[in-house]
Amino acid sequence: MRKTKKLIASAAAVVMSTMFMTITAYADVAGAVTSTWSTAKAQIKNVVNKVVFPCIDLILAVLLFVKIGLAYMDYRKHGQLEWTPIAIIFGCLLFTLTAPLYVWTMLPS
Repeated sequence: MRKTKKLIASAAAVVMSTMFMTITAYADVAGAVTSTWSTAKAQIKNVVNKVVFPCIDLILAVLLFVKIGLAYMDYRKHGQLEWTPIAIIFGCLLFTLTAPLYVWTMLPS
């Protein structure tokens, strides 16, 4: 009986101390994300426009010329020319070349 009382008393003490030590915190996550985006928007736009898009454009341009060369070699070997991969890579290249003009209008300000 005495051990049970001690166990109940210690459990009650732990529960009460836990209740007194907890603090209710309210976080505005959406506000934090919005303020961070507003602060860093100019830097992000600058990096993406001057680094990311030119790197993607360079990779696609090299890939396009390699694919054109391979298509020419295939044409000389088999007599048929496959335009689909060349057209797809060219379309992607045009998309990434013109993306900085309109991509920032799609994002919230």
